[in-house]
Amino acid sequence: MSALKRGGLGRGLNALFEDEETPAFATPAAAMAAKGDDASDKDTSPTSRKTLPVTILRPGQFQPRQIFDDSTLQELSDSIAVHGILQPLLVRPLKDVFGEFEIICGERRWRAAQKAQLHDVPVIIRELEDEDAMQIALIENLQREDLNALDEADAYQRLMEEFAHTQEKLAKVVGKSRSHIANTVRLLTLPPGVRSYIRNGKLTAGHARALITALDPESLARMVVEQGLSVRDTERLAGNAPQKPGKNGKVKEGKDVDTIALERDLTDKIGMKVRIDTKKDAKGNFGGTFRVDFTSLDQLDDIIKHISAGRA
Repeated sequence: MSALKRGGLGRGLNALFEDEETPAFATPAAAMAAKGDDASDKDTSPTSRKTLPVTILRPGQFQPRQIFDDSTLQELSDSIAVHGILQPLLVRPLKDVFGEFEIICGERRWRAAQKAQLHDVPVIIRELEDEDAMQIALIENLQREDLNALDEADAYQRLMEEFAHTQEKLAKVVGKSRSHIANTVRLLTLPPGVRSYIRNGKLTAGHARALITALDPESLARMVVEQGLSVRDTERLAGNAPQKPGKNGKVKEGKDVDTIALERDLTDKIGMKVRIDTKKDAKGNFGGTFRVDFTSLDQLDDIIKHISAGRA
């Protein structure tokens, strides 16, 4: 297990760039002037800071960001052309290709540097295991606060599937609440058309969450985009639209907005999907069911603890 895993990611990404004596330079000439003419290629330690040609760097396999906006990339390129790269890229050696490196953090800077016609970029080289690399790549993008909600959901799902993370463990690793993890991953259940709107920035995560239980979320999503509807409008539309058929094949009437809001609030609070179904009998007596869906024994334990605490 790596030193990074033992120490955890609690100190944030700044810990990855600490304890380096040599500053980051935008050009190889500046780096060699500071370290000596023959020093730049002599550092072969597992952790080192140097400059590398852009041609031997490769995009990371764990990069959560799927879309790089051309306009913002050009803005970054213009800045780099004037000021250079102020923060080095984090890379690790490729295991199957000698002399090449995989980008863990900084793919946008690498792409922008090529636009600015830089031949070399400053990097920090670290030996990282796959799990560490994926967690760091995700956290670095989350800290920039502009990561697409669906890309975020994909990254969470991969961490849970490939590295057996529970939602609780993942929440601690990335510094988010467990309910945020659960609600974000639920976006992956939406049909491809709706997911496309999210990736392109036409729908927010709030819009998308409101569409999850609708019978035809794609049609509703199209209406939301075309009419520029708010999240609250979307919730109202999804609440009044027919819901998915039940086991008997019958389609239930849409829930009222207050019930939908209560389901959402409870889901956010406990981090598990809550469903409330209300009905009246022939005499007009009010009743219904309250359902909580869990996906692991840990979540079942949490439900039991909530009930037990209530009794106490």
